[in-house]
Amino acid sequence: MSEPETFMVPTFMVPNWPAPPNVRALVTTRCGGVSAPPYDGFNLGMHVGDDPAAVLANRVRLQRHLPSGPCWLEQVHGIEVATARVGGADAPLRADAAVTRERGAVCVVMTADCLPVLFCDDAGTIVAAAHAGWRGLVAGVLEATVERMAVAPSRVLAWLGPAIGPAMFEVGDEVRAAFLADDPGAHEAFTAREAAGKWLADLFLLARRRLARAGVARVYGGEVCTVSDPARFYSYRRDGATGRFASLAWLAESSAHY
Repeated sequence: MSEPETFMVPTFMVPNWPAPPNVRALVTTRCGGVSAPPYDGFNLGMHVGDDPAAVLANRVRLQRHLPSGPCWLEQVHGIEVATARVGGADAPLRADAAVTRERGAVCVVMTADCLPVLFCDDAGTIVAAAHAGWRGLVAGVLEATVERMAVAPSRVLAWLGPAIGPAMFEVGDEVRAAFLADDPGAHEAFTAREAAGKWLADLFLLARRRLARAGVARVYGGEVCTVSDPARFYSYRRDGATGRFASLAWLAESSAHY
């Protein structure tokens, strides 16, 4: 697919967390790319109805900023954790998180309201990325990711990426009940709406509670709402038919900047 003259260079968000210098991480935005509306412009999701040629062109542009092809996942709101390897895999791995100790291997998750969580250890020997919607949080995808990292949780850092914010995430009684069944204290993450049986849920706070129970105390981010930022981020809750942005982490060969 040839690029239109209006093609713009992709714009990224770099996580603000005290990761070791050899740990690299970035989050793509919808800015740049070649996808047409409603996926405009830097959609990376193959499963959302976008022109596959446009998605491939966007992925090629992304890979220019990475040491190797990302380990793309087929995300199913579960707790499986794959191992990312250099060059990715021939087909997407069916999992909702990935970890790696291999330099140059890229962990990636795609979202459009669900919560992306990036991980590393304070020695810079392992990184991970997890896709955490409410179903994945309840099922334990963050705990499963920390366990697969196989380092003491006190050595783990986590960063909460852009997701649907607490003022926008309306849920029903069944979602609140699912969290409270395992963690009664999770009631603090829910605010009652005027309509009976409806609540506003704080996905960031729910993730922090889960991570704290897993022993991870150093948690950063959790400040950017996808629904409220249409210029930068895709949002399924806001738009329905929309693209996906990616959150990525890898171990660099050196501590030099991008």
